[in-house]
Amino acid sequence: MKVRKVFGARAIGVIALAATTLDLAPPASAVPAPEVEFTYNVVFRRHYNFPNNDAIGYGYGICDKVGRGAPYATVMAEVKDEQSANYLVSNAVGILCPASIWKLRNSAAGYQPT
Repeated sequence: MKVRKVFGARAIGVIALAATTLDLAPPASAVPAPEVEFTYNVVFRRHYNFPNNDAIGYGYGICDKVGRGAPYATVMAEVKDEQSANYLVSNAVGILCPASIWKLRNSAAGYQPT
């Protein structure tokens, strides 16, 4: 009988410890790599075609232009369709080089689509 009480008390202790540990653990969340997210957004969701099927290289090319200080109008002019350009440029900068977001926004001040 004594063995059952000890075993029962230990089992309750283990269950209580497990419940406390699970309650304190932060929820798991996974974020895809920037290259995966960008490719998914522009290739699979929007079905854009890129030279040499290199969406990531194209996106980083946009980041390089913004990083060098190219004006927003110049970056936008390189993509033919205005609506597509806005989506593509904002996704490239927002996902692949988020440190350049303010540089892009500041160069876009006063921009008027043609």
